[in-house]
Amino acid sequence: MEEIVLEARHMKKIYNYRTENAFEALHDINIQVRKGEFIGIMGPSGAGKSTFINNISTIDQYTEGSVLIKGKEIRTMSSNEIGRFRFQNLGFIFQDFNLLNTHTLFENIALPLSLANVNKKEIEQRVNEIALRMKISSLLHKKPNECSGGQRQRAAICRALINNPEIIVADEPTGNLDSANSTELMNILQQLNKENGVTIVMVTHDPLITSYTSRLVFIKDGSIERELERGDMTQEEFFQKIVELNSEESREVLQK
Repeated sequence: MEEIVLEARHMKKIYNYRTENAFEALHDINIQVRKGEFIGIMGPSGAGKSTFINNISTIDQYTEGSVLIKGKEIRTMSSNEIGRFRFQNLGFIFQDFNLLNTHTLFENIALPLSLANVNKKEIEQRVNEIALRMKISSLLHKKPNECSGGQRQRAAICRALINNPEIIVADEPTGNLDSANSTELMNILQQLNKENGVTIVMVTHDPLITSYTSRLVFIKDGSIERELERGDMTQEEFFQKIVELNSEESREVLQK
């Protein structure tokens, strides 16, 4: 039986809860993520993609229902427990990199370990190892504004991987990258998924980027409207299916 590492049950997110201005951004979300899956989250602008990923990954607090990561209900944890849980299980990659411009790449990558009070020698060893793997060893002394977009994203990936997470949460990770760097990033993520068994949940608006995943979850108006498994399809076949799905959605909007 395949292990479920992340699960949402009847999850809702309501802003301005219990006021006359209440707005339900997510409606009755039910999803299971199996260990080793690479899931792409797509949907039109304003559909609730980022809200969804934030609420299933401890960044935001859902209003109703439940979210379990590795069988643990997030709502029952204290803030200290959530902090420890994030460090032990989760890695985050964002569109705008979220690097501290006042710190070097080494310091940015080391930050999760520093916050967890890992000793200096181990921090240095782990940062150097991951930087070598991501081919940015020569840049560790530089600050983010001295690096290219691709180099900053590599540093962000290093920071996400420094704690050897079982699950990576990525929100539009290629949004600020050119096509060459986007392809390189997706090859890195795909390699992590296939060779290291890292589970990845990624928001993207790009069908080509989604074609690297193993399952597409399409969100519309705050609900999961449909899902598409890659199965035995080649990446090109999966890409064509994703394009067809997006075309169907666009036609439906135009016909309304």
